[in-house]
Amino acid sequence: MTNSENRTLAQRHLFPHFTTGKVWRDPNLPIIVSGEGCYLIDEDGNRFLDGLAGLFCVNMGHGRTDIPAAATKQMSKLAYWTNWGSAHPAAVEAATTIASLAPGDLDVTFFVNSGSEAVESAIKFARQYHRSQGQPERTKIIARNMAYHGTTLGALAVTGIPAYKEPFGDLMPGVRHVPNTLGETIPEGGTAADLPSIQAILQVIEEEGADTIAALFAEPVQNSRGALVPPPGYWQELRAICDRFGILLVADEVICGFGRLGEWFGSTKYDVVPDLLTFAKGSTSGYAPLGGVLIRTPLANALLDSPAAGIFTHGATWGGHPVSTAVAVANLGALQEENIPGNVRSLEPYFQAGLNQIRDAHRSVLEWRGTGFFYAIELTGDRESERTLTPEQSKELLGSVMPKAMREVNLITRPDNRGATMLVLSPPLVADQAVLDDLLAKVDHVMSATDKHLGL
Repeated sequence: MTNSENRTLAQRHLFPHFTTGKVWRDPNLPIIVSGEGCYLIDEDGNRFLDGLAGLFCVNMGHGRTDIPAAATKQMSKLAYWTNWGSAHPAAVEAATTIASLAPGDLDVTFFVNSGSEAVESAIKFARQYHRSQGQPERTKIIARNMAYHGTTLGALAVTGIPAYKEPFGDLMPGVRHVPNTLGETIPEGGTAADLPSIQAILQVIEEEGADTIAALFAEPVQNSRGALVPPPGYWQELRAICDRFGILLVADEVICGFGRLGEWFGSTKYDVVPDLLTFAKGSTSGYAPLGGVLIRTPLANALLDSPAAGIFTHGATWGGHPVSTAVAVANLGALQEENIPGNVRSLEPYFQAGLNQIRDAHRSVLEWRGTGFFYAIELTGDRESERTLTPEQSKELLGSVMPKAMREVNLITRPDNRGATMLVLSPPLVADQAVLDDLLAKVDHVMSATDKHLGL
C-alpha cells in the first residue's frame, strides 16, 4: 500500500484523538511505520526524533525485541484470563514487581487498561472505601486547576481544564478545584504550609465540610500548565492535611511513574506515601495497554474485610490481561537491569544546562520548568521587555510557526496551549547525551523560528 493510500484510508476510516479536522485532513498527515530507540520512521523513510516518548510512555524506547518476545511467549501459553475469582502468573508477577518498587505499604495493585481508567478506579475506590467504613457522605473530590486526570466522565470531572469539559455538559458533581503551584515559592521564614495553594485546600475543606470529602488528587509534577515542580515540603503538607481530615491522598503518576522523574515514582522523589497511586504509560513503555491503581494494604484489606462491602464493585474484561502484564514484567525488568532511572538522574543536569542555554539565547523563552526527563518551555512576546504574547501570536506559534519548524528538523513533540504557549519535552528515558544534543539542537531551531516570527 502506498503512502497516499494509507493516508487516504486513515482519513476516511479512522476517527482521530484530540486532533482537529484541519490537521487530520492535511495532505501531509504523517504515517509512522517503525521505531528505533528514540527515533521514528515514516513511510517515506524520514527519521524523526520522538521528543515526547510517544505520549510520555515509551520509556524504554522503540523497536526493542525483548519486550515483544515476552508478549509472544505469554500469548502462546495463556492469551487471556481474568482476575475475577482467580488469578494468573503474569498479573501476579507484575503486581509483585510493582509493589517492590513502590514506596511504603503501596503493595496492592488493581489493574486496568489506561490512565483514565486508573483515575476512574481511584475515584470509585475512594468513594466505596469511605462508604464501607460507615462514612457514605464522603463523596467529594479536591483537585488542582489545569490538572489533567483523564477523559472518562469521572476522571474528566476531576480534570481541571475547562476546555476539555465544556463539550460534555454537566459532569460528576462534588469536585472542587484549587490553585496549582505555578510560580509559588516558600516565603522567607515560612514553610510550605504558608503557600497560597495549601491555604486554598484548607479553605475548600472548611467550606465543604471535611466529613464530605473522599480524596485529594494531585500529580507529583503537574503536566498541564507546563511541568509544575512542587515547592519543597508541598507534598508533606498534602499528606498532613489528608491525615488530619481523614481524606485519601491520591498521587496521579500516569506520567511521573516508572522513571520519568529519575525515581521509580514521583512519590518517592518527593518523599511521600500516598493512599492511592495511579499509573499507566511507563509501566509497559507503550508496548501494550496497561494501567492500574496501587493501594495501601490497610485500605485494601479494610474494604475487602468490611461487612458493608467485602468486594470492590468494579472491574474490566481486560484488567490485568496476561499479555499486558507479561509485557509489564519484561519492561520493568529492563528498566531495572539497565538502570534507566539512574540514566535520567545522571543526565538531568546536562539536559537542564542545555535548556538554560536555549533560554539565554532566545528572548521568546520566558522560562523552562521540570525535572528528570520532563520539561515545558513557556514562551512570551519578549522576555527582556516583559511583553506578553497576544492571542493572535499565540495561535500562530502553536498552529503554524512551531509545527513548521519542527517538521524542518524532523522533531515530534507537543506545542501546548493549556494555560500558556509552551513546548513540551519528554524524550524516551533511554536517551543518551547524543540524543539529548540532537533534541536540544532541534528545539533551538524551533525557538529561533519563534524569535524570528516575533521580530526578536
